[in-house]
Parts: sequence; C-alpha cells; structure tokens
Amino acid sequence: MDEGELQKEVQLEAELKIEFCHSEPGRQLNYIHGSDLFGYVGIEAVLDQMRNKTMKVGFDFNIIVVGQSGLGKSTLVNTLFKSKVSRKSCSPEYEAKISKTVKLQKISHVIEEKGVKMKLTVIDTPGFGDQINNDNCWEPIIKYVNEQYEKYLREELNVNRKRRIPDNRVHCCIYFLPATGHRLRSIDIEFMKRLGRIVSIVPVIAKADTLTIEERQEFKERIRQDLASNGISVYPQKEYDEDPQERIINDRIRENIPFAVVGTDKEHQVNGNKVLGRKTKWGIIEVENVEHCEFAYLRDLVIRSHLQDLKDVTHNIHYETYRMQRLNESNVNFTEAGLTLF
Repeated sequence: MDEGELQKEVQLEAELKIEFCHSEPGRQLNYIHGSDLFGYVGIEAVLDQMRNKTMKVGFDFNIIVVGQSGLGKSTLVNTLFKSKVSRKSCSPEYEAKISKTVKLQKISHVIEEKGVKMKLTVIDTPGFGDQINNDNCWEPIIKYVNEQYEKYLREELNVNRKRRIPDNRVHCCIYFLPATGHRLRSIDIEFMKRLGRIVSIVPVIAKADTLTIEERQEFKERIRQDLASNGISVYPQKEYDEDPQERIINDRIRENIPFAVVGTDKEHQVNGNKVLGRKTKWGIIEVENVEHCEFAYLRDLVIRSHLQDLKDVTHNIHYETYRMQRLNESNVNFTEAGLTLF
C-alpha cells in the first residue's frame, strides 16, 4: 500500500470514529446517507430476512366481533378473509339461539396465502345486547381481554420463558352498530368507552344497504359527533400517528369512520365478471365496490394496510399500559403467583 492509499484509509477511519463518537448518549446523532457510502453495505437485505422469517414461522392475528344478534357478524368476517372462518360457518351443530348471558367463543384457523401463514383467531360474543336488561354486558369481554394480557405477562416474567411467547391478545375489535339512522345507543357508548381503553375498536354500520346514501352519510356524521362528545377513542387514534405522512393517511380513514358495510359470501355475474354481492330486486350490491358500500375500506384497514400497526398498538400501548399497572400494584404478590421479578 503506497503512502497516498494509506493516508486515505487513515482519513476514512477517522471519519468513521467521528460518526461513532456522535452516537454516544447525550451527543448529536449524525446520519450517513446512501450517497455518502463508499461501497455496498447490504443493509436493505434485512427486509428479505424479515420476510423469510415471517414466512417460516407465520404470525398471529386475533379479532373479536361484538354486536347484537342478526347484524351479520359471521358473514362479514367470512367476507373479510374470503373463507368460512366464523364459528357459525364451522360448526355443523350450530344453533342460532339467543344466549341468556354473554358467552365468548373462539375458533382458530391457519390461513396461507403466497407462502405467508397467519394464525387467525375469531372471538364471537353471542348474547351481547340481546337482553331486555343489558347492564354490564361488556364485563365478560373486558375480562377476556385482560386475561389475555395477564397470560402474556406471566409468560414474559417466567425465568425460563419461551423463545416465542404465544400471542392470544386481542388485536382488533370490530363493533357492529345497527343501521337505525338515529344516534349511538347508550349500550354503544358505554361499551366503546370502556373497551376503547384496552383494545383497538373499529366501529362499522352493519347491513348498511338498508339505508339510502343520504341517510347513511347523516347517520355517520351523527355517530362521529357522539364519539367526540363522549370522549370515545376509536382506531386509528391521532395521538399514535408517528409522522406527517402517516397522519395524512389516517386522517382519510378517520373521515370515513364508522364504515358502512355489507357482507356476503355469494358471487354474482356483473358485466361478465364474478363479484361478491347481495342480489336484490333492484340489482346487485357489490360488496367490494366503494360506490356501493365501504367494505373495501374496512378490509384495507384491518388487513392490507394496518394489520401490523394494530398488533404494534396492542403490544406497545394497550398491553404496556396493563403491564405497568400490574407491576405497580402494591397488593400483587408475585411470589404467590409463582413468578420472580429481577
């Protein structure tokens, strides 16, 4: 190596030391951009590594559907995932009888698409809102959500914990509002107030084809007013937007909440193409046509654009809040629970 090359290498080494020095706590962090690199590093290959790992092990997604009987919860979930994933569809002995109490029932499936595996768990809530007196009908749901946080916390606190902790936490709650055309009912307000603190809620207007376009827009506006006046937080929350670009995207979503949806698993021919739709004597309501209903907006939010964010909000916000409360409780005896804190 000649003197010129040696001098150049020393200079590069010094520059790298300066960059490392700036990354120390309390000092300014400098960024080295692609144009400043003097060769290929291969950092972007981590995206392929993450994709390969996800394809190998898969991921969990847990969704709870809440609403009174007859609002098409099972049909909508089947439409979302384009398969018979609801408890009603998978149980030959299923009886459509009204439960006297709220009983949570869940069913799990592994859905594979283009090599990516998702373990989907759908939690149903038969009996919710079906009684004359619906006081505290949300309590079994709150209890279930918190139990899943508790199970995850106990796994985390184990000395010899599993490499991959099973994730049964509820990542999303789709709350079904009847298409009354009026305002939110007291049960809607009380449920979303309580559950909005511990889980991400996405409200939808069920069977929206029973309303005209004008009625639908007026109903949506009244619901947004009721949500704001009652301090109800639904997903995606403004305070969780991470940057201006994300805020722009989420503002568009917030403008359309609650989504006016129609669900079906039946296909019909429209202009020579097969489409999911409901056939009426006036024509076919195309489920995935945004001119007919807002199902596509719901599908994109829950699956195509915000699924990972729903999981992140569950872990970093709702679960972390629960975890801090539990660890700060002075009356919690971890020794009795068989746990050890270090």
